[in-house]
Amino acid sequence: QKVVEVAPAAGISDELRESLYASALAVARYVGLVNAATVEFLVGSDDSYYFIEVNPRLQVEHTITELITGIDIVQAQFRIAEGQLLASPNIGIPNQAAVQRRGAAIQARVTTENPANDFAPDTGRVTVYRSAAGFGIRLDAGIAGSGAEITPHYDSMLVKVSAWALDHRTAAQKLGRSLMEFRIRGVATNIPFVENIIRHPTFLAGQVDTTFVARTKELFEFPRRRNRANRITRAIADTIVNGPPGVERHLERPSVLMRPVVPPTMPRGESGTQSPKGLLDSKGPDALAAWVRNRKQVLITDTTFRDAHQSLLATRMRTHDMLRVAPATEERLHDAFSVECWGGATFDVAFRFLREDPWERLALLRQAMPDTLLQMLLRGSNAVGYTNYPENVVRRFVQLAAETGVDVFRIFDCFNQLSAMRTSIDEVRQAGKVAQVSICFTGDLHDETRPLYNLDYYRRKAAEFAEAGAHMLAIKDMAGLLRPLQAGELVQALRDEVDLPIHLHTHDTAGNGVATLLAATQAGVDVVDCAAASMSGLTSQPSLDALLAALSDSPRLPDLDTVELQQLSDYWEAVRTWYAPFESGLRASTADVYRHEIPGGQYSNLKPQALAVGLAEQWPAIRERYREVNFAFGDVIKVTPSSKVVGDFALWLVRNDLTVADMMMGDRAYDVPRSVVDFFEGAIGVPEGGFPEALRARVLGPDAPPPPTEPASAHLPPYDFEAARVMLDQLGDGDVTETLAVSYALYPKVIKEYLEYRERYGNTSV
Repeated sequence: QKVVEVAPAAGISDELRESLYASALAVARYVGLVNAATVEFLVGSDDSYYFIEVNPRLQVEHTITELITGIDIVQAQFRIAEGQLLASPNIGIPNQAAVQRRGAAIQARVTTENPANDFAPDTGRVTVYRSAAGFGIRLDAGIAGSGAEITPHYDSMLVKVSAWALDHRTAAQKLGRSLMEFRIRGVATNIPFVENIIRHPTFLAGQVDTTFVARTKELFEFPRRRNRANRITRAIADTIVNGPPGVERHLERPSVLMRPVVPPTMPRGESGTQSPKGLLDSKGPDALAAWVRNRKQVLITDTTFRDAHQSLLATRMRTHDMLRVAPATEERLHDAFSVECWGGATFDVAFRFLREDPWERLALLRQAMPDTLLQMLLRGSNAVGYTNYPENVVRRFVQLAAETGVDVFRIFDCFNQLSAMRTSIDEVRQAGKVAQVSICFTGDLHDETRPLYNLDYYRRKAAEFAEAGAHMLAIKDMAGLLRPLQAGELVQALRDEVDLPIHLHTHDTAGNGVATLLAATQAGVDVVDCAAASMSGLTSQPSLDALLAALSDSPRLPDLDTVELQQLSDYWEAVRTWYAPFESGLRASTADVYRHEIPGGQYSNLKPQALAVGLAEQWPAIRERYREVNFAFGDVIKVTPSSKVVGDFALWLVRNDLTVADMMMGDRAYDVPRSVVDFFEGAIGVPEGGFPEALRARVLGPDAPPPPTEPASAHLPPYDFEAARVMLDQLGDGDVTETLAVSYALYPKVIKEYLEYRERYGNTSV
């Protein structure tokens, strides 16, 4: 920049002033002083014109001259307006030699122009504004500031940032550091573009010309601004005010909060024996099944990471709390069979309420427990959903689950239909993983008024599942209805029928869980499900500590250290205090479960549902309606998704002050829950004994087509994954992964809401 005195102009008109200005500008250009289209033009009271040369290609203004010369140009302009000369002591520029350059300076204008949208001005409210200053940084504010409303009718400049240093490269580094620390949210800015310029080698070498931007395409490659801190702050604020997703009321802060202490690591030396995980990976599922079958001690599956918190805490356990203790769990459960950590309700609850990616959870747990068999619960043709899905969806889901980390797939169908599980069994076998096929247990083996579910029924199912390719057989007692003495009978009957390993899963709602496991162990069961002591009992699984104590004098006692296990229990006890608002509300064991037969995993969800619709005081009536609906449906096996149908109908009846008998009377039309309509249409399968035709006609109407004879999935066309990817690409700006596409196939509405949440709040799983 140069300041040049051009010509005297005493007593001239405005018209003449403009003419002289044009002439003077032409002269200045001719002599090479001005090479740009913009100059500042001043007239002092001493009747002299002054031109200040400006090069707008780099948007350099008088600030840069001030930084490298120490001359306050704005103040000088006022002095000139007062009638002082450039040579006066207050200005101090007697000639050009008096203007000396010291160091280098660069100025950047921070504007609300979006470089990714052809620098179009952006509008909106500045929700966050934080600038960064320090030695060598000068800020000249425009309209910046939190809360500022940006309209289309304004100068787009928020602030000018000028950096000074001893040389050009250092000034660029200093400016870059300042811009990097800026936080401007709510509107787009040109900061990413400016950062690309001042970091570019051509700019740093001082070789920029007017074609630099046009020919340098990488200047327009911008990293995505995630704005994590501000977005997660908004998420926390929203949760504090409105409660977490899926909760209709404000949750009270727990009265007791304990800080969880992660058990210390205690790596073990080489044991000389291969772990179950190592055996599966090296020799395959058949070899693993044979090893389980020939083992003398009973094996343990720990359910703390899945069914325990699903049954006690409405499935709300976060990945964060699991990951912290996962390595210590692997160390202390070295002699266990597996850790159940995935599937069931945990899949959709992660997306729907926790706003976490369950696939990410599985991958992280796989990494944290590399030498442990990870187990999941798979609902056959329902996958991890509540309806039948096309075969290609189920197959792709199984493939991805196996690739991500699942070793043991506990496959079941709510009606024990083999036809609804064949696809899953086949795909698990093709993946080289363990197909553990489940027989869902219900009723009472000795109750002659319930003829559907006797020992012959369970023997028949065991033979069917073995023939279909099961590596292991599971007894899935989802409500804890298997009484201790009957457990021994059932295990022995299945053992006489098939030679597969038998794995028993039950719940402790009645308080008989340990006795049931003990009786089954004495009858020869191979694996049983337990939970850490502080996450056991009631609607959860029996306590692992208690079972070990009961087996203390038995040759089937597992080689597990109760002191080490207590460390895990202490951790979970503290963690559980943070989830107190989600507790099921069951304070003590109750044998009433043998009457209402509500599954443990449903109990902790059904009661909050009752609270949400104002039926908390009618909980006893809901339990009674649950029993009534079960028998009205024909005495069905109650496990997801059939249990949800029974629960939905029971709540609806209580809310409308009806019984099933009331509904059957007259010809009034009722708007029953959608899940009940789907049930009678065969959307989740066909129950043992078929549908009760009178109630089916009452729900669907007398002209309803005949009931199906096989699962609906048999008639569903293949799912269009390509169309799903197109839709997902429109919903978010991230990569459409295979896991996201499969998740969308299972839960389109939930995934859409999940992506919208992530876009607004970011990753709140942290």
